[in-house]
Amino acid sequence: MAEFTDNARRFIICYNNIDQSLRSQYDLSKSSSYTEVIRRASRMNAFVKKYEDQLIDYGRLRNAIVHSFNENMVIAEPHLDVVEEYERLSKAICTPPLAIDTVCNKDIKTINHDATVAEVVQNIYKSGNSNWPVYKDGMLIGVANSRRLIKEIGKKVYEKRDINEFLQNTKIEDAISNFGEDNYYTITNKNVTLDKILQLFSENRKLSLIILTETGSLLEQPIGVIAIADIMDVNKILDNYTR
Repeated sequence: MAEFTDNARRFIICYNNIDQSLRSQYDLSKSSSYTEVIRRASRMNAFVKKYEDQLIDYGRLRNAIVHSFNENMVIAEPHLDVVEEYERLSKAICTPPLAIDTVCNKDIKTINHDATVAEVVQNIYKSGNSNWPVYKDGMLIGVANSRRLIKEIGKKVYEKRDINEFLQNTKIEDAISNFGEDNYYTITNKNVTLDKILQLFSENRKLSLIILTETGSLLEQPIGVIAIADIMDVNKILDNYTR
């Protein structure tokens, strides 16, 4: 038997940190095994889901490293590259980066509720921005989404309506009221982490935009937005976190 080497010590620290952090984040029972903690957390955390099998394999490796009767003694030595990968996963799970500090777009385009559809379409064309949060008396009332606007315009064409009249005389407030009840945008607070952003997009395949405000209130102006087009950057940042 040998006392902990540096690699073994670092590996066990990662195991304990992940185990404790996930139990705390998702209020999981102390009686649950590490493997069960990973399995259950993966249903609520898209990043854990992505690395579920690897995290469980590392849990088995932990059991191979320590002696079952004396956790202060080691019977195996993990490779350095395994330790470093586990440390990366541990940091991403236990202290994930904030969206506001990374992928979040702070150049936010908003529009007033009484703007015409024509004005919004022109703004979308000129800016290349597909989503415009709509505010009325300081409150978020919806999002002017380009795909949904095109669908609404197409409906008017199908109905043989006067398109120019619709574009020039319809307020965006009225247009977005026809977008349907499905949640294609959501709002959250400035402390949202990238793993939570990943989970929100994973849970709702229709989600196009996440709006960040100070506390997540509809009555606050946005301080950042994350669009579905940013999902690849979210994954990349998490995958390369601490590397």
